[in-house]
Amino acid sequence: MAKLRFGYFIAPVHAPGQNPTAALERDLQFVEHLDMLGYDEVWFGEHHSAGSEIIASPEIMIAAAAQRAPRIHFGTGVTSLSYHNPLWAADRIMLLDHLTRGRTIFGVGPGSLPTDSAMIGLDPTETRELLQENLDIVVRLLRGETVSAKTRTHELFDAKLQLSPFSADGIGITVAAVASPTGARLAGRYGLGLLSIGATLSADGFNALAHHWDIVEERADANSATVDRRNWSLCSPFHIAETEEEARRQVAYGIEPGSRQSHER
Repeated sequence: MAKLRFGYFIAPVHAPGQNPTAALERDLQFVEHLDMLGYDEVWFGEHHSAGSEIIASPEIMIAAAAQRAPRIHFGTGVTSLSYHNPLWAADRIMLLDHLTRGRTIFGVGPGSLPTDSAMIGLDPTETRELLQENLDIVVRLLRGETVSAKTRTHELFDAKLQLSPFSADGIGITVAAVASPTGARLAGRYGLGLLSIGATLSADGFNALAHHWDIVEERADANSATVDRRNWSLCSPFHIAETEEEARRQVAYGIEPGSRQSHER
């Protein structure tokens, strides 16, 4: 039986009013602590608006954190692939794979904040379709193919990467899913991992878990791809203390504003 792995997902929510430089430094120090405790993975999110989720580039955070934490693996949680030129996204993650000595997981998704996509002229209803188009290109590039393709936002001509992955088994790619089946379909089609974000945050997210994995396996079979349940990551909020009473006391500060912000999004 495979060992259960443990990781930490940095959304990246920081309470408004904090010194942002200090908040980012605290994130990096926390990663050092997770590495020391023996955690397997840490994930950084990407957002560009709203004022509280202040990590604009998970790749840059990973590059900084990897210099402090020599053992733990790092995931982009996630790169909003719909916002990016797929060639440059693949190129950056390949470089990061070498900088981390093969400890990079490329998590991708469509982007979640309408205020992010609005600033680059994207309708939020278009981001899932763009994710599908860009992911197809990225998968091919990371597998060493030369790609010519046109999406509604970019066009590539004989595009290819300069580097091969650090490890012989390549770079792990994971697709985000909450309640929509889009992520599960893409993970199955290409034989990728699945990142169930907010697996216990809502009834819809929790109830979708089994259905999503069924979709992953069905799409994998239909496309002659191979998927592995060990590449399925589930995100759930938690706080550990000596007793439940003490845990509730410790999280009393800040939990209401944080929950309110999540619901408002």
